[in-house]
Amino acid sequence: QVRVVESGGGSVQAGGSLRLSCAASGLIREVYCMSWFRQAPGKEREGVASVQSDGTINYADSVKGRFTISEENTENIMSLQMNSLKPEDTAMYYCAINIFSQHCASASMDLWGKGTLVTVFS
Repeated sequence: QVRVVESGGGSVQAGGSLRLSCAASGLIREVYCMSWFRQAPGKEREGVASVQSDGTINYADSVKGRFTISEENTENIMSLQMNSLKPEDTAMYYCAINIFSQHCASASMDLWGKGTLVTVFS
């Protein structure tokens, strides 16, 4: 059974940092895209960052220069380093993977984790 599990959420003061991790396990031939999404209360889910199997990385404009997505040396593990956090970064963060193509949009993702909560207080 394929699983996607996030970890690393928590509560931090504005200006601080957190590091999220995502691990995909199970019978996966290849992960073509790993993405982070977030959803704040009362708002729609939005893409945060993604990494494709060809190495292409994309960030939402709101996190560029503050967040860094990276693939760990261990297969199918991805991290999101979040620096200079702002209260508006408060949200549930979800990891999702696409195991068929390099499309990274929300509607294209095949498997989702249950999410990890990030709270940034001022």
